[in-house]
This record gives sequence, structure tokens and C-alpha cells, in this order.
Amino acid sequence: MTDTPSPTPLDRPIWHSLTGRQAALALGDARAVRFRPEVNLFGEAADDSPEALRALVGLIEDGETLGLLGVGAAAALPGTVVVSERRLNQMVATRLHRTSHALDIVPLGDADAAEMLALATLTAPGPFFVATHLQGGYIGVRRGGRLVAMAGERMKVPGFSEISAVCTHPDYRGQGFARALMEAVLAPLLERGEGVFLHSYADNPAVALYRALGFEVRREMTYTVVARG
Repeated sequence: MTDTPSPTPLDRPIWHSLTGRQAALALGDARAVRFRPEVNLFGEAADDSPEALRALVGLIEDGETLGLLGVGAAAALPGTVVVSERRLNQMVATRLHRTSHALDIVPLGDADAAEMLALATLTAPGPFFVATHLQGGYIGVRRGGRLVAMAGERMKVPGFSEISAVCTHPDYRGQGFARALMEAVLAPLLERGEGVFLHSYADNPAVALYRALGFEVRREMTYTVVARG
């Protein structure tokens, strides 16, 4: 029998990010919050009360989707339809197994936003929007002036930061860019005493890389996407 993990902010990363370290990226109030739509699609209600759930629905504009992430099935949101629902694993690393070769890595910011969005659209590492890079820590690899690989941070809860948007252009895969970028994101976080987490489907081929870096599965989570019905 597998032990049930003790409840932590990692069980509700959206809520603890948007009411804490990433409050500047949030819309909503004490009843419900969501990332600004240009940053990300995630949102969460304070609890499962009808008032809180209605407030969360009120943060979904027509034509938008909202991502929910938590332990177990998401509470039904009135006036919405479920677009998709999948189980995924939350993985955590508190130490780094460093092995990658040196690489010329560059910081990424506002000036690189269009290229970052184009790379993420091509490779589909997960939800990525025109201002997703504002969540922090984005770095990349350029070849011939072209952005060919990147990685960055997403949600930030007390004591932990999430690594996300790890992707490489298909023409440049197999050169160790993903591992080198993940190590470069992980190392400073771990050095200042933070843990690092990520979310991945169990059948994702990259899970082998995550484990090699030092990540272990913490628990299963449910990722649900809803839209106004």
C-alpha cells in the first residue's frame, strides 16, 4: 500500500501561487483567483462552496478555457463544460544529479516573447501564452541567432518552484539541450533552499530524464480543462 502524502501547498499549487508569490499575476479576490489570461489558463476557487465556485466561473471570459489542477476530481463548476480531464504525476526534486555538458545558455525576457511563443506552439510542452514568460526564470539556447530550446519556471508555492515549458525545436533534439537547461533552472533554486516540482503524464518519454535529474513522483493529480457551457 502506498502512503498518502501529507497535505502541503503542493496539493493546491494554483491557489498558493496566486495568493502568495505570484499574486501580481492574478485576477480575482478571496473567493477565487486565476492567472491573467495572457499569462496562463490556471485558476482555483478558495473552496467548494457555491459562492466560491460561482466566483471562479465569473473569471472565465467567453471563448476562454480554465485549467484546474488538484488532488482528485475537480468540483463541478456551474455553467461550464469539461473539455478534458486527465491524470498526471506531480514530481519533486530536492537534489540535483548533474551530468550535462557545458552549454551557452542565455536569459530570455520580454524581447524574446514572440520567439518563445512560436517555439512553444511548435513543440507543445504545455499551456503557453504570449506572457507566460512573466512567471519567471526563462532561459534558452540559440543557434544562428534562432531560439531552438528553452525552459523556465511556472507556479511558485511556499518552498517550491515549478519547472515548465522545457522544449527543443525538432531539428535540434538529441543534443542534450533539455537536460542542460533543466539543470540550469534547477541548480540555483536548490542552492537557495527551494524544492522543485513539475507535472507530467505517466507515459511521457521525458519521465526518464526527470528521474535521472533527481525527480521522484510525489502523488497523482488531476488536470481538468473547462469552458463556459
